[in-house]
Amino acid sequence: MKILVAEDDVDLVDLMTYALQREGYTVVAAVDGQQALQRWEAEKPDLVLLDGNLPKIDGFEVCRRIRYVSSTPIIMLTARDEEEDIVRGLQIGADDYVTKPFSAKQLSARMKAVLRRSQADSLRQAAREVRVQDIVLDLQAHEVTRAGNAVQLTPLEFKILYMLAMNEGRVVPYSRLVEYAWGYYDENRSSLLKAHVTHIRKKLGLPADGSGSIRAVVGVGYSLTKAQPPAHAEAS
Repeated sequence: MKILVAEDDVDLVDLMTYALQREGYTVVAAVDGQQALQRWEAEKPDLVLLDGNLPKIDGFEVCRRIRYVSSTPIIMLTARDEEEDIVRGLQIGADDYVTKPFSAKQLSARMKAVLRRSQADSLRQAAREVRVQDIVLDLQAHEVTRAGNAVQLTPLEFKILYMLAMNEGRVVPYSRLVEYAWGYYDENRSSLLKAHVTHIRKKLGLPADGSGSIRAVVGVGYSLTKAQPPAHAEAS
């Protein structure tokens, strides 16, 4: 498995390379954002470890560009345990973050967790349907059921629910949902996204206040968690 390490601290790169190679990974290194994008495109790594403060092109912009065209797992490396940095990384599509200084054991555990989720997503994408508890999305027919009852969603609502289902238990940033649903990112679409999520909740019979399975994380995005039993089921 190939890992791209994008970090401008050469000593840290050497330490990470040594530790990762001992774990059996192949390591490709980049010391600035421009080189990171070039190596990512040429090497097609399985996961990217990305410093947020790279020269030439900063790590957040590198993350945004990769996420725009690919679902390659990305773990941000940040020297500051500041909420705005963490939120920013998650908003542009990072899968996780690790705050410096970190141990090789901690980094390895985070990587394995992210890779497991990525592999599970790939298996889901190859399947005909995506299931989150009693919510089932038929990917070929573009139909949704909950507890066996048909739910009529618009194509846009289906895409939003699909992205949430594919990332079950994880927060999907507003920007990523908007980009996937509309095909491009426009911050003005965030209010429209909120309206569509409200409609999806209503059609699925979920609480409108976000206390059900589609949960809002203020300033970040939405997550789809375990669904609660429907308040009532229509007779078939």
